[in-house]
Amino acid sequence: MKKYLAEMIGTFSLVFCGTGAIIINQESNGAITHAGIAVTFGLIVAAMIYTLGDISGAHLNPAVTLAFWVVKIFPTNEIFPYLLSQTSGAIIASTTLHLLFPNNEYLGSTLPSGSPTQTFIMEIILTFILMLTIIHVAKGSKEQGMFAGLAIGSVVLLEAMFAGPISGASMNPIRSLGPALISGHTEHLWIYLTAPIIGALTAVGIWKLLKQ
Repeated sequence: MKKYLAEMIGTFSLVFCGTGAIIINQESNGAITHAGIAVTFGLIVAAMIYTLGDISGAHLNPAVTLAFWVVKIFPTNEIFPYLLSQTSGAIIASTTLHLLFPNNEYLGSTLPSGSPTQTFIMEIILTFILMLTIIHVAKGSKEQGMFAGLAIGSVVLLEAMFAGPISGASMNPIRSLGPALISGHTEHLWIYLTAPIIGALTAVGIWKLLKQ
């Protein structure tokens, strides 16, 4: 139960701080800026990895959980509890933000600024890069593991910085699911539920080839 609670708290924190930065940027007429939003996402991911990583692994992302399961470093019987914990954390975070900012229409939802195909491909590639980093530091040397939060948080920041204006740089089905469900903007949710999983699974497949 400690692991499941940690996943819920970690995912809550990610969605609350990350999408909260988007909402507050809108509410404050751009006080945080796009760069500030990207930094917020990167920092909260790094913080949660260092805070909760030794308890649950700080997946905070069902695409990561499924990818770890595919390469047999995550037990089958814990998949559903992890997904449930992540989903609960995200929905609670978005509900809280809705209560705090009831007039905000999108609640930090990820929506394509171009074509759905463009965003779908971008999200696959972004998640591929992120997952390749995650699996490498998670299964690398002890020294690499010590820098996991910094490495993974930096990749999230980097990708949010340059790709955020186009695809939203979700890289995480649950990060997109919470705001979409609570705001009612589910029109492009399929992209963000499927593309990150494809990207993450492709990444662990490539990682296995590189390690052979």
